[in-house]
Amino acid sequence: MKVLVTGGAGFIASHLVDRLIADGHEVVIIDDLSTGFQENINPKATFYRMDIRDDAVSEVFEKERPDIVDHHAAQMAVIRSLKEPEFDADVNIIGSLKIIMNCIKHDVKKLVYISTGGAVYGEPQYLPVDEAHPINPLSQYGITKHTVEHYLFLYHITDGLNYTALRYPNVYGPRQYPYGEAGVTAIFSAKMLKGETPIIFGDGEQLRDYVYIDDIVEANILAMTNPASDNHILNIGSGRGSSVNEIFRIIKDATGFSGEPVYAPARKGEVYKIYISAEKAKKVMGWEPKVSFEDGLKRLVEHQRGKM
Repeated sequence: MKVLVTGGAGFIASHLVDRLIADGHEVVIIDDLSTGFQENINPKATFYRMDIRDDAVSEVFEKERPDIVDHHAAQMAVIRSLKEPEFDADVNIIGSLKIIMNCIKHDVKKLVYISTGGAVYGEPQYLPVDEAHPINPLSQYGITKHTVEHYLFLYHITDGLNYTALRYPNVYGPRQYPYGEAGVTAIFSAKMLKGETPIIFGDGEQLRDYVYIDDIVEANILAMTNPASDNHILNIGSGRGSSVNEIFRIIKDATGFSGEPVYAPARKGEVYKIYISAEKAKKVMGWEPKVSFEDGLKRLVEHQRGKM
């Protein structure tokens, strides 16, 4: 099959592209390289450098005629969404709508949409959070990602567009950018390998759900190929919360770092404790994580060590 992957030069989607090509599929990538990297692009993929908001996106659909679209491209920084809410909405809502409308116009069989399990729910009323939990996002990013889920439901009803929305946890692994505001595992491991002191915002006891990149790729493959996942919103998570302090301890041990972290004030717009249940994803399409958090962190450290 032919799969169009938006954001295919980014950390997560580039791994998905590699898997699709290894499995014998034809892959087309749309990415403006604003947060992705040329070096992540598989040379066997067809690459179009453009913003998902560009009108030229329709020309790509017309020319390539993909069977499946996997939509990863997004404004993904919570902090940026607080500072630039209009930009966040323009990329995540308007950009996604352009992708959706092109899927309908060009008879795409299915759209896999990447949402967020860490930001749509807000502060949890219970843990682990399942898909029935109330939606009360605490950031503009969470609002925009959730809004697109409503459009998907609508266009399935009105135009027959099949979709699966995957609500991601914190994803980690090789190719994760270690110098931005997000991606604590990559940031900590890079700093400690260099002997630099990592910063922990807040008390370090905030909890997040972490899933290794290989397991995330498998969830996307199942969403594309298992029709039982059609028209579902699915949490993709471990059902386990890991604290920032725990991450520091594991990476400290793996890197041999001898120092201690510096603590700074907590950041606005971030949920304090959340981890999500993937029982529905297991029931619907047979997905569950296979890589343990500690093993995944060790793999990440060894990958970064090899690049130094």
